Amino acid sequence: MTNFMQAKFLISAEKLSQCPEYNLPEFPLLGRSNVGKSSFINGLANNKKLARTSNTPGKTRLINFFNFNDKFILADLPGYGYAKVSAEIQNRWQKNLEEYLLKREQISCLIQLVDARHELQKNDYQMREWVLNYDIPIITVMTKVDKISSNKIQSAISHVKKEFGGEVFPFSAENNCYNEKILDYLNNY
Repeated sequence: MTNFMQAKFLISAEKLSQCPEYNLPEFPLLGRSNVGKSSFINGLANNKKLARTSNTPGKTRLINFFNFNDKFILADLPGYGYAKVSAEIQNRWQKNLEEYLLKREQISCLIQLVDARHELQKNDYQMREWVLNYDIPIITVMTKVDKISSNKIQSAISHVKKEFGGEVFPFSAENNCYNEKILDYLNNY
């Protein structure tokens, strides 16, 4: 097994009715703005230009679909938390994303990304609570583990496991040594 897979961008959609039709498992990416959702996609695909990354929070405004080798789909969602958009636009995003998350039949499991450098944030807990309230399967990926010392990685993972439960995977966009376990999990889901 390699540490990455071939992937291609499929389409962007604003709402459920615009989402593509296929029979592959779909894994939507949830996380705060700038947690590294695009870098996660690029890292698994070993292609830094596949999903657009930005230093400005709130750049992802649509649901962006990426096909990984016709094995599964990753759906990059707008980040929760900080975004320089009006309350009206944020409310529309929330309505469209709720409809997508609750009614999209292709969704196999959600992936919540959290930043390994920081404590879990209030909006991380709120998102997790919302997901668990609807009984949607979810795993956690801790991004930016290369930014913390290697002896702190295991305790950070243990902390998130204690808080959220379920599967917790470390990830680094700089070092693809963590990719294999994540790709195995997604391929065998």
